[in-house]
Amino acid sequence: MRHFLTLKDYTKEEILEIIDLGLKIKRDLKRGEIKPYFPNQTLAMIFEKSSTRTRVSFETGMYQLGGHALFLSNRDIHLGRGEPVKDTARVISSMCDMVMIRTFAQSMLEEFASHSKVPIINGLTDAYHPVQLLADYMTMIEHGHADNPVVAYVGDGNNMTHSWLMLASKLGFELRIATPKGYEVDDVVLADALAFAKESGAVITMMHDPKAAAEGATVVTTDTWASMGQEDEKEERIRAFKGFIVDEALMHRADKNAIFLHCLPAYREQEVSESVLEGRQSVVFDEAENRLHAQKGLMVWLDRQYR
Repeated sequence: MRHFLTLKDYTKEEILEIIDLGLKIKRDLKRGEIKPYFPNQTLAMIFEKSSTRTRVSFETGMYQLGGHALFLSNRDIHLGRGEPVKDTARVISSMCDMVMIRTFAQSMLEEFASHSKVPIINGLTDAYHPVQLLADYMTMIEHGHADNPVVAYVGDGNNMTHSWLMLASKLGFELRIATPKGYEVDDVVLADALAFAKESGAVITMMHDPKAAAEGATVVTTDTWASMGQEDEKEERIRAFKGFIVDEALMHRADKNAIFLHCLPAYREQEVSESVLEGRQSVVFDEAENRLHAQKGLMVWLDRQYR
């Protein structure tokens, strides 16, 4: 049985296999061919962090695959408050066929997985957001930007940055990360990525200059400066991230055919300008839709490993 907790645990071949399966299921759906992969099966969705895209994509995806999704917020269950995580894991996994968890601590997710009888999917933690990267790379494939891409990430050294590090180091492409000083990526995550890069041939560069990162890039991406749980740091972060907005001037430094990605929600005129988000190079809404299709591919792939 395989869990999907971080891309660190997956090979290049497995990552591409999952995305290819998602693309096939997407093509079938667009043709009106809906295959019930999960009849009479249930996905438990545990949300300690709320989300628009994660809930809608997993719930809709499970329905389209012939199954049922069960929404569980932290108000609905006793996860970590009054009941040990391991007990909750054993109970829920005895009743459901797969579990998606969106939470704060990666350690909680890993503890839950270690006691689960069914596959666990990371819907986001403070450390990683791997399902988003499946959707991002799927979008790059569809827009013809997956062959030897040069990806520039501009912004916070957060869970999205960590996930880009894992994807680049596994697939072997060039990734440039520009963060303000004091907001760099986690040292352990970076060390893991650099180790994987030696095997894959990935080129990973860390810097503090967004202009240098964007120069000639074929993909430019960013994320919100203050993630959920960091609201009290918002004003401080706005000051620290001055000059890190992805605007027209920054995009002009990228390749003329470069695309812009953002996992959403986007805060216009902070990490990205209105003109870039709504401009011709933006594919963020294709990217958002692909959360649905990439995650369906993932769930079917995990189920095949499990069964």
